[in-house]
Amino acid sequence: MDFDDSPEEAQFRVDATTWLSENIPSEEELTGLDEMAQARLWQKRKADDGWACIRWPKEYGGRGATAIEQVIFGQEEAKFSPPDTGMFMIGQGMGATTMMTWATEEQKQKHVPKIASGEEIWCQLFSEPAGGSDLAALRTRAEKDGAEWIINGQKIWTSGAHYSDYGIIVLRTDPDVPKHQGLSYFYIDMKSPGIEIKPIKQMSGASGFNEVYFTDVRVPDAQRLGEVGQGWQVALTTLMNERASIGLGRSSANFKSALKLAQDTYIDDQPAITNAAVRAKLANWYVQEAGLKYTGMRSMTALSRGEIPGPENSIGKLVSAPKTQDLSSFAIDLMEQAGIIWPPGIEDENNMFQTSYMGVPGFRIAGGTDEIMANIIAERVLGLPQEPRMDKGMPFTEVPTAQ
Repeated sequence: MDFDDSPEEAQFRVDATTWLSENIPSEEELTGLDEMAQARLWQKRKADDGWACIRWPKEYGGRGATAIEQVIFGQEEAKFSPPDTGMFMIGQGMGATTMMTWATEEQKQKHVPKIASGEEIWCQLFSEPAGGSDLAALRTRAEKDGAEWIINGQKIWTSGAHYSDYGIIVLRTDPDVPKHQGLSYFYIDMKSPGIEIKPIKQMSGASGFNEVYFTDVRVPDAQRLGEVGQGWQVALTTLMNERASIGLGRSSANFKSALKLAQDTYIDDQPAITNAAVRAKLANWYVQEAGLKYTGMRSMTALSRGEIPGPENSIGKLVSAPKTQDLSSFAIDLMEQAGIIWPPGIEDENNMFQTSYMGVPGFRIAGGTDEIMANIIAERVLGLPQEPRMDKGMPFTEVPTAQ
């Protein structure tokens, strides 16, 4: 691994830091704006000066930067605590990147620059109630009607559907062929007649996920990406980008915060940090975070050399989400009765453990469950044989279902 910036990378870091220090929105600018308005203000400012989605080609709102420069800008931006732009992640990390591979030039010019600037927000309509982690088992169907397709069915766990302008969606267009072959991929206007969106109340109190129902929803054939029946290949493009873009973000529930809690909390009139069991837990989380850090450094080294990091990046999600959940649970137990109190705006330093504990189970599902990540590592990194599939080559209409 190479831990040092090249001269070009060092200069880029300086340029990025200079621009960020001069353009981060002030408190006065953000006062009175809701979270969405703050995010759009910041994203538009970056886009106007060529600092949004900087790895994208300039003609689509990017900067034509390298992958390592994208990483460097993200590192420097995080130091300034800018407005949260997470609501743009799906559009920028999955929707636009899929369109740049499969869409027509007219489609790219119409949508991709608006995704870069935050003008358009996109969601991903993949998961279904009966499909679990098997995307190819989806049942929401689309039937051709002239120059349009008519959609009927249901999607679930759709992040941001309630505020999105467009959505990328995989639909079953031919049920008489094996499940991976009968899919087609579209993008749809989320304000189309026949779409009903129902937020799902999570145990954290948030409602970021949604159920989405489709009743005779019409989508133009011109909004299809790839050929009819090629939906699985297009979806793989999305999924590869999803693995790269999803993560826990800048979680404050980490080894450093757990260490401070152990130093400030007492067990039997002694600081918790002196307890052997507590120290063993802390040591384990330190090792895990160090491993994740250096695995990330390997990816950065590959990017700096012009290489593409491989499926081993699945290790990051597989380790970090369970680690954060375990750490948050332990911290809540360590706080004893105080651990069950969750007062928003009060005791923020401890409140983060409750917030993390309630929210992190979703990250163990989003972008591929723990089991999916383990299979990717087993098959694509370790070279182990694939799990047997009983429905391989079987027409979808003949696949057995639970009655």
